[in-house]
Amino acid sequence: MPALPGTTHRRRIYLMRHAEVSYFSADGTPLDPRTVPLTPRGREQATASAALLADIPFDLAVCSGLTRTVETARIVLGERALPLDEEPRLKEVRAGRLREIPPDEQEKEIGYAYETAGDPDGAFIRGERWQDLASRVHAAWDDLVARDDWATALVVAHDGVNRVLLTHVTGAGLPAIRAIEQDPACINIIELDVADGRVQRAWLRAVNIAPYDPLRADDPLMVMEKIYRRFRAH
Repeated sequence: MPALPGTTHRRRIYLMRHAEVSYFSADGTPLDPRTVPLTPRGREQATASAALLADIPFDLAVCSGLTRTVETARIVLGERALPLDEEPRLKEVRAGRLREIPPDEQEKEIGYAYETAGDPDGAFIRGERWQDLASRVHAAWDDLVARDDWATALVVAHDGVNRVLLTHVTGAGLPAIRAIEQDPACINIIELDVADGRVQRAWLRAVNIAPYDPLRADDPLMVMEKIYRRFRAH
């Protein structure tokens, strides 16, 4: 099994969130999140992350298959002769219909959508249940770990998916996802000791690195707060 230099069974995953997209048209109509492309700003963000990762010798590249993760991953990979695998179980958590939420509940249910993750039947904006998201994401994770053809992997997924993976690695569980922010095109670094296709121990080496704005000095809003404000603006 491949391993990081100087080790016998250690692996590293660079887990990214896709770069910026717009989920609403100019008149505020929600767009199909399966097909929204990166914005010009999103392409700049992905390019900044690509520059930081330019010398990383990836053995494996995986994305969710949604347009925004494919675009981000291809920018990061650049000229590397590496295929991009698609793992549909890493697609973003599915929301319900935003316009069916009463106006006085919209800020709570959209802007702070992750706060329901600790509820037994909690769901993301009246859509997919958190437990169902975790089940499919954990299954994809187990299959990734079981592969014996990589030591360093790039995985490009989504805000909610990444939060589930990061809390899974730490053993914190679903309620903790409310406390993990994932900015566009951010980079997380996970290291694993793997034996017989199973994780023996795991570490978070870094979380939510945004090369284009490392200090967020002028950006006090969280991702879902921004989505709520854009929705309400129209």
